[in-house]
Amino acid sequence: MKLKDNYLLILVLACISIFFVNLDAIVINIMEARNFATAREMITLDNWIFTTLNNEPRYEKPPLPTWLTAISMMLFGMKNLFALRLPAAIMGSIVVISIYKLGFRFTANRKYSFIAGLIASTSFYILYSGRDGQWDIHTHAWMILAIYFLYQLFTTASKQYLNAILAGIFIGCSFLSKGPVSMYALLLPFLVAFPIVFKFYEPRRLWKPVLLMLFMAFMVAAPWSLYVYYFDTSAVSQITDKETGRWLDYNVRPFYYYWSFVIQSGLWTIPAFVALLYPYLRNRVFNKPAYKFTLIWTLASVILLSVIPEKKSRYLLPVLIPMALNTGFYIEYLFRSFRMMKMKEKWVVYFNFGLLALIGIIFPVAAFTYFQDDLQQIWPWLSLTSVCLILIGGFMLYFLYRNRIKPVFYLSIAFIISIIFFGLPMANKVEVNPDYQSIKVVDSYLEKDPMPLYEFQGFTPEMIWEYGKPIETLWNGSEYVIPAENEFLVLATLEQSVELKEHFKDYQVTKLDEIDMNRTDNTHRERLFRFLYLVKKQPND
Repeated sequence: MKLKDNYLLILVLACISIFFVNLDAIVINIMEARNFATAREMITLDNWIFTTLNNEPRYEKPPLPTWLTAISMMLFGMKNLFALRLPAAIMGSIVVISIYKLGFRFTANRKYSFIAGLIASTSFYILYSGRDGQWDIHTHAWMILAIYFLYQLFTTASKQYLNAILAGIFIGCSFLSKGPVSMYALLLPFLVAFPIVFKFYEPRRLWKPVLLMLFMAFMVAAPWSLYVYYFDTSAVSQITDKETGRWLDYNVRPFYYYWSFVIQSGLWTIPAFVALLYPYLRNRVFNKPAYKFTLIWTLASVILLSVIPEKKSRYLLPVLIPMALNTGFYIEYLFRSFRMMKMKEKWVVYFNFGLLALIGIIFPVAAFTYFQDDLQQIWPWLSLTSVCLILIGGFMLYFLYRNRIKPVFYLSIAFIISIIFFGLPMANKVEVNPDYQSIKVVDSYLEKDPMPLYEFQGFTPEMIWEYGKPIETLWNGSEYVIPAENEFLVLATLEQSVELKEHFKDYQVTKLDEIDMNRTDNTHRERLFRFLYLVKKQPND
């Protein structure tokens, strides 16, 4: 069995190893808690159209990823963390496979496309997003599928209307996943880069398929937004105003904030940077126009994202897609020419992969020293991880010495896979907070004496998710609501406790318990801590 005849199969197996193995190893984070709680409320409260979080309108994010997650919940269980993250893992795999297919479309080189796919699968933010229940990977996965069919629409006369329909459907799905984010950050840069490098096939005949594509995109993307706006105009308007303001004054960063974007590829930071050096690489790549196309696509995406005032590192995810294709040209060049290259070209390769090899070799010493207090809980996984990384690091140094770059590249992929297989299971077994107490402790009080439970001011998504159902908030945005019941339970942070006692000064307020959902003892997030109070009306004199 030759490798070149099975690139796609091997890439699928790599995706399974990278995105699906130990998918439930990491605890749920705040973004996931929001999304999973919304999916759960679709099922338990039948809020499939008018999406909610803690039974309050949540229209900031369109519902397609939440629908997919809710379906996975119904199939595999609401508490099955693997099932909750399964849609994201599938979307991560779609991104990788689409990169492979698109790369082959504009280069006709399977080896290059395979390299680009492997780079994408192990680029930090693609890997992370494909294992995390957030919606960025969904919107960009649908869009790269759309771009694949759009490229065919632009370059060939065959199946134009089918390509237009599929491109339109996937653009609509992208919009229905996170609004126009991917249209701006991934599709628009593609549309900038394509005509600079390539020619449209019979452009005069494109207008009908393009109109059909836009119609299909509208038919998929618009109905939910229009329906929700028509039947819940007030909530939609408030949320839209809030979200629009965040783009202008929330997490505002300078224009150059994204200029270190290559770092977000993690393992491929140095190769990605070298691949951007057009004067160096332009005459070394096997397909100069295609290389120029991926370079312009990458840089256009960075520039367009830099224009937006609100910036976060994870917003660079769409940049990593064309950048994986662009970096693939450099790695493919190394495959062909590394043995013949001069040392002034080789040193950066030795440094990049040599550093990774050394990290693998010294990992056991560093890890056993750092985790010495937790060895009893993690030693089997730590031992397996150490053995794998030592072997991989040793072989990488050996093959670097022999100037054989192909096995070094594939060992780099194995490095990441080893950490996923054997390193991730350690995540929940170290630095456990001895004072951890779940919000579910509230149920023990309610079983003895049933009564309403309220949050004093605001809610924490992780707690709502952990508790299993919405908790009504006393603060309605302008004032505190006084419950009608004679006695009830109230959750409040340390900072809110003074205000709570002042607000209920005519009531008997008794602290019953402390809830601390901080998983580790080295960090304390106030939003994960609550006092549980029993509030009773004072008896009349």
